[in-house]
Amino acid sequence: MKQQILAIDDSKAIRFLLQTVLSKEYDVITIPDGCSAMHWLSKKKLPDLFIIDPQLPDMENWELVQHLSSSGIFGDIPIIVLSSLTDIETKLKCEEYKVASYFLKPFNPVNLLSNINEVLSVTKQNDYSLNAN
Repeated sequence: MKQQILAIDDSKAIRFLLQTVLSKEYDVITIPDGCSAMHWLSKKKLPDLFIIDPQLPDMENWELVQHLSSSGIFGDIPIIVLSSLTDIETKLKCEEYKVASYFLKPFNPVNLLSNINEVLSVTKQNDYSLNAN
């Protein structure tokens, strides 16, 4: 079974790009805003990875990233941020919220896919080591 990625971005073009590039290896769910993402998550669905634009139209900047990263339920799920904010702001916020990785828009989808593979392989290794004890 493919690992699942929940991608939240208000840009239809970015959602289409993510779906197209990532769906060969992953089950990709794309959602346009934070409220729809929270509704999807409320159905007791847990993805293996979040891809989030920190600037969503229905939330304050970084609100969804902060909520998910500090949550007892979702906090262990890695987050990759796709940001159109400045590099400095993005880097500082990603460090603050313990985001696995970030990309500034426009980004290279091949690099993103490679990074996702890396993040998920590390997460899987950590899960195995936790289960071994």
